[in-house]
Amino acid sequence: MTKRIFRSVCMTALSVFTITFVLIMGVLYSHFSSVQMNQLKMQTNLAARGVEASGSEYFDGLQMGSYRITWIDSDGTVLYDSASDPEKMENHLERKEVKEALKDGYGQSTRYSSTLMERYVYAAQKLSDGTVIRLSVAHSSVLLLLIGMIQPGLVIILVAVILSFVLAGRLSKRIVEPLNELNLDQPLENEEYDELAPLLHRIDRQQKQLRRQKEDLEHKQNELDVIVGNMEEGMVLLDQKGRVFSINKAAKWLLEAEESCVGSDLLTVSRNLELQQAVDKASKGESVSVKTSMRGKLIQISAAPIVSDRRTAGIAIVLFDITEKEQAEQKRREFTSNVSHELKTPLHAISGYLELIKCGMVKQDDIQTFTEKIYDETQRLIHLVEDIINLSHLDEGGKDMEKEELNLYAVADEVIQSLIPAAGKKQVNLTLEGENASVCGVPKLIHGIIYNLCDNGIKYNREGGEVTVTVRKTETEAILTVKDTGIGIPKEEQERIFERFYRVDKGRSREVGGTGLGLSIVKHAVQIHNAVIDLYSREGEGTEVRVRFPF
Repeated sequence: MTKRIFRSVCMTALSVFTITFVLIMGVLYSHFSSVQMNQLKMQTNLAARGVEASGSEYFDGLQMGSYRITWIDSDGTVLYDSASDPEKMENHLERKEVKEALKDGYGQSTRYSSTLMERYVYAAQKLSDGTVIRLSVAHSSVLLLLIGMIQPGLVIILVAVILSFVLAGRLSKRIVEPLNELNLDQPLENEEYDELAPLLHRIDRQQKQLRRQKEDLEHKQNELDVIVGNMEEGMVLLDQKGRVFSINKAAKWLLEAEESCVGSDLLTVSRNLELQQAVDKASKGESVSVKTSMRGKLIQISAAPIVSDRRTAGIAIVLFDITEKEQAEQKRREFTSNVSHELKTPLHAISGYLELIKCGMVKQDDIQTFTEKIYDETQRLIHLVEDIINLSHLDEGGKDMEKEELNLYAVADEVIQSLIPAAGKKQVNLTLEGENASVCGVPKLIHGIIYNLCDNGIKYNREGGEVTVTVRKTETEAILTVKDTGIGIPKEEQERIFERFYRVDKGRSREVGGTGLGLSIVKHAVQIHNAVIDLYSREGEGTEVRVRFPF
């Protein structure tokens, strides 16, 4: 504050001095210019009378000092000039002062030198014979005048600056000294400026209020510690200054806070950005709920101001672990969205084909083609609904499904026989190798595992490709392997192919009729059998899926 007052006083003093100096210089310059012009006019009049009386003899032995006299004929020819040879001088008929003198009897003008350091003042008077007498004198310009005033001006400015600094320093100290000596602990006992009385009264009221709030908070702290100490949710209470007033064990674990964090600023306890933003908004009286990540868990932060006497006395923060809830909700949303999207596609196609037939826009010869397309889309819709039902059943754990001893090789052979027509249509060679291997499982699910893996191997294969199914056993497990020579799966997408509705090549998946649920059904069926599924694939070279069933 002292510096601000000091700067203000100095700037005010220097501004007033500068403006005053400029105004005085302007007034003086204008006054002296007017006086000089009047003198020039008078000298011009005297010279005109002398020429009227004596003619050219007037110029003999004439001494004009700083004045320059020129005698000009009515046609602009220079008859006489005290500074130059008249014969070498140009015609003066177009000079402003000469034109005015020839027209009105008297004329004057001002012209600057090429350097702008001096200006010349001209006065011309017409004689009775039509000739013109002109006098001129050099007059310092404002720039030259300022240059001439540099030395005394600098001295004056230096003195003014020194005085301004000294006076401003003393004045600012005298103004601020009573403020620095205020007793803020007892603000009403100060001998203050009248202007400070409202501020001191307000400080006094706030201090009394804070003391009351502090007493109330201290009285309730023990009660709060007992209530929140055993909560599963994390809870943090902050005081008005954002310092930790109370924190339970769950919050300490989530925030990785030290045992001695009570009394510390929350920013030093946790650097979590979402938490800090929530606290900032809550400190402004707004209740906030945001999500963030802490210790590998998804945490919901709820922050709300603690209001006392219509003022924010603190902030309450509750930390909820919503990891499982959010994951379940996310899966539900994704599944619902994907199901809606997948169902709409064949339904729109069917509706479109039927609408064309209804409106008579399809030729009689094309009705068979459209009917086949409607049939294909209907079959796709049926398969999709069946897959969704099966997957929903598997999500429930398949507890109502009965297991029995199965020959894995025989089931694989049955599946291959059912897929031979589809493989032949795609020109894919489908073969079975291996040996008999018994597993305890649900026949429908085991059949579905082999069928989906082989069906994918056929659909995403190249013409002339191969799909090889191998069944073998070890001492501890039966191993089913389905290997194809198809398009393969990019490495970055291999972890996601068992997700519902996930497709590596979405365009090709729709083209071949895939629902996007086959591998997800396989994954759930494998889990129900406590089996393990492994994937080995290289883009452009093929895919190998291995399922290991424990004995």
